[in-house]
Order: sequence, then structure tokens, then C-alpha cells
Amino acid sequence: MGSVLTEVERGRLPAVSILGVRVHRMGMEDVLRCIEQWIAERIPRMVITADANALVLAQQDSEFRTLLQAADLVTPDGAGLLWAARRLKQPFPERVPGVELVAQLVRLSHERGYRLYFVGAAPGVAQRAAQALQQLFPNAHIVGIDHGYFHPDEEPVLLRRITAASPDVLLVGMGMPRQEKWIARYKAQLGVPVSIGVGGSFDVYAGVVRRAPRWMQRSGLEWLWRLLHDPRKITKVRNLPRFVWLVWRESRC
Repeated sequence: MGSVLTEVERGRLPAVSILGVRVHRMGMEDVLRCIEQWIAERIPRMVITADANALVLAQQDSEFRTLLQAADLVTPDGAGLLWAARRLKQPFPERVPGVELVAQLVRLSHERGYRLYFVGAAPGVAQRAAQALQQLFPNAHIVGIDHGYFHPDEEPVLLRRITAASPDVLLVGMGMPRQEKWIARYKAQLGVPVSIGVGGSFDVYAGVVRRAPRWMQRSGLEWLWRLLHDPRKITKVRNLPRFVWLVWRESRC
């Protein structure tokens, strides 16, 4: 714990550059320690849970690429990133998926009283996700819930609700890169210590989407499970061969 926190204090977290994007070489426990330290410091920070699709998007979207490069912490969410880091001979300790990070933060809220705010997914989904998570961690402090289908005219009211709730962690599930751009736009105004884009995590805990079986997660086949259950994911899947080719080309340079 001490060594990781020392590196946090120095602003030097262990990382590997993949396709020009810095991804931090940290496991779940170290990520949680970082987040807890940042909650204590009360300075607004952003965490991005990145997968192979995110790094391909960053090659095409300069605004998103800038956000990835400027993020306080980028975690490896996806088997593709683990493969790339091994190829670059700087392996990650483990995956840090956004969906699992959500559960760990709810657990810490239950144990230590951290205040969480959920924004995202379709109407009612984040509410159901919160109810399911509170069955596991009944003392969790989920201090606000809003869906992600708001009109731009409704944003000022949403921002006031978040500010009034004074969360320690803001979890935003609007899909990538929309959620990261939204966080970056309002991070300073909201003043939340830690904001994290969590993609479809609320859908998982609400029971709208089922996660792949453990053996598929361990085998790096979660992408196939998602495609079989939601053909709309084809765009993300198409990006995987491109990611492999880009990493192969980079590693040979």
C-alpha cells in the first residue's frame, strides 16, 4: 500500500503506453487505494476504464484521445489491453473492469461511508442497479440517481442535484466516449473528488444485460458473449482486429 500511495503523491503511477495512450499498470486493490486517497484530498479527478475499443476510438477522435492522455487514472478494462501489454513486455497485474470497480466502490461505501452518485442508463435502470447493489451492501450511501437520457435543457437541474448531494464518487454510465466528455465538461464545476465512466455497468446490475460466464471472462472471450447477446455491439467487435493490427505495427517499430 505504501509504495503505491507514494507514487500517487509524486504523480508517477506505473503505466505502459499503448497506441500513444498511457494505461496504468495497477490491479484492483491499488486502484481502490488511489481512489480513497483522492477522496481524502477533495481535488476533482477523472478515472477512465479503457478497453481495446477505447484506444481505437482515440485514434479517430482527438478530443477523446486528449481526455485519455489527461486522465488521472486509466485502468485496463479488457483482454485486448492485457494482450497488448504482454506483447510490449510490460504486463498488467490483472484486468480492472468498470463493472467490477462499481461493486468494489459500493462495498467501500458500505464499509466506510463514501457517498456515491449514479448517472446513466435508461430511465429506471440505475435505480434497479442501486437496489440490487444495496441488497449486497445494505449500508452503502448512494446519495443520488439519475438516468442518462436527459435533454440538454435539463442539465443545469441535474448538475445542481449532484452538487447538492456532495458525493465522493460520481459514476457515469453513458457509453464511451460520451461519458468521459461529459465528465470533463463538468468536472471542475461539480467538484466531485472522483468521477468514473462505467459504461453499461448499471445495465448489468439491473439485470438488463448478463455478464459472460467466468470461464469466458478468463479466456478473453467476453466480447463474443456480448456480441451474441447484443448484435448492436458489432461496431466494437469490428475494432478488435484493427486494435491487434495497430499494436502489432507499433511493437515492430
